[in-house]
Amino acid sequence: MLKCADLTERFQHADTRLTKVEALAEGAVKPPGIVEAMPAHCVVSGAMEERTSPVDGKRYAISFEMRLPTAWNGRFFYQANGGLDGFVTPAYGDTLGGGPRSNALQRGFAVISSDAGHALERNVPGIGGGTFGIDPQARLNYGYQAVAKLTPMAHALIARYYGRPADTSYLVGTSNGGRHGFVAAARDTGRYDGIAVVTPGWRLPRAALAQVWGAQQFAKAAPIDAKTGRPDLKASISAADMALVSARVLAHCDALDGLVDGIVADTIACQRQFDIQRDVPTCAAAAPNDGCLSTAQKTALAAVFAGPTLRDGRAVYAPLAWDAGLRGTDWRTWKLEHSVGPRDAVAMAYVFSTPPASPTVVSGQGTTLQDFALGLDVERGIGIVDAVAAPYTESAMQFMTPPDAQRMASFVARGAKLLVAHGVADPVFSALDSVNWYEAFRAHHGASTERTTRLYLVPGMNHSRGGIATDQFDLLTPLVAWVERGEAPQALIATARGPGSNLPNPELPANWSAQRTRLLCPFPQVARYRGQGDGELAANFHCVAP
Repeated sequence: MLKCADLTERFQHADTRLTKVEALAEGAVKPPGIVEAMPAHCVVSGAMEERTSPVDGKRYAISFEMRLPTAWNGRFFYQANGGLDGFVTPAYGDTLGGGPRSNALQRGFAVISSDAGHALERNVPGIGGGTFGIDPQARLNYGYQAVAKLTPMAHALIARYYGRPADTSYLVGTSNGGRHGFVAAARDTGRYDGIAVVTPGWRLPRAALAQVWGAQQFAKAAPIDAKTGRPDLKASISAADMALVSARVLAHCDALDGLVDGIVADTIACQRQFDIQRDVPTCAAAAPNDGCLSTAQKTALAAVFAGPTLRDGRAVYAPLAWDAGLRGTDWRTWKLEHSVGPRDAVAMAYVFSTPPASPTVVSGQGTTLQDFALGLDVERGIGIVDAVAAPYTESAMQFMTPPDAQRMASFVARGAKLLVAHGVADPVFSALDSVNWYEAFRAHHGASTERTTRLYLVPGMNHSRGGIATDQFDLLTPLVAWVERGEAPQALIATARGPGSNLPNPELPANWSAQRTRLLCPFPQVARYRGQGDGELAANFHCVAP
């Protein structure tokens, strides 16, 4: 094993430059929510493929950070970023779920994180950091190539530092990081032994288009802002309105699992059981009152949950799932703010459109991101995410999505393992899209599906974490046990993050136990109450076929 400082002179890899190497003592860093001391480790920062774009004239590189623990367990962990990437998060190895109590580095993994080939320009007025999409190569790196390029470099750095290669390799991520996981499995990038993802945005361009279209539906129910002359989306559906819908969902679906407990465990049955037009009272007046929604609000919500369709009847994206967690703050934030701001709108304008929009079009000088989002026709949107035009040699659907996702042929043939978890009240990437993927995967692979993958739905959880949910769970431990010892995972234990937990969830109902536990069952099984015992404990539930 080398000394940390020796890596600067003694590690070389094609088109790679180490920019900083630093040894940190035990306890030198303290990630939020992690109580136990972080181990002594070597931090390596670097850059691959430094270049100047011939298209936009900007400087690009695949920047990365690796953390190499002194007490290494022989494992490699790729920490995939969310959002538009564009930032190097500390390579601690997030184990996913809400408020994890430990991380991969603490457990002895060597961890890498990266910006996927671009740095977000957060100081660009009005348009955020999506303009990297003007550069064709930056698009490809973001989509799939950065992972493919960084993985062999990381393995080489591990072998040089420790004097031997890693025994096993894992890739873990949520949201766009979950998409990275699906893409790595489908392309068999890096030949990972195990991949764990939460909230996988595996059809991200279409999901972004559905988000923008959803904002258009809310705009129809929104008052006009007197200052801007534009729809005030935040006023279209209030937090109280969503709490009302959540309560009506619970009234019709809570007891389906055998216990009225504020959780809708039988997601699929609830979609058949609940109808917003029938089950939520309509206000007699045009303006909504307590205990009812206006006709315009119900129409908007019904459309958003059903999702957009094209003129020929084809669905653009999967419908959203009715669930009690839709009253979570995260739900309204994504639907009424991010959809027309520097997330979905900017991604559609620059990263997923071919050709990309001009920065002057949605810069806030005349036409804003909200104008772009509210004016984007869904038929045109499908065209631009499927389009190819020089110098953009791959469409957004080609470089962003996993090819042949229902097969993942090489990954499956090698016996690699994939764990997927998805919050049912995710406002961005539909949990039903993950269900559709899993059912198509199972239709192709049959009984062998059980040897390769598991899907876990997390009732009440919003985007990646939070919401009205038991959202603290661990995918890494069962994944390692499956890969290395052949112990196939069954039900997982999920815990609520009430007062006194390492990272409390302020949205949990007051009548929940602070440490409520629930079973997360492998889909299509559903957690049902056994009929006796403390309803706050997972031990009194079991997984049954629907």
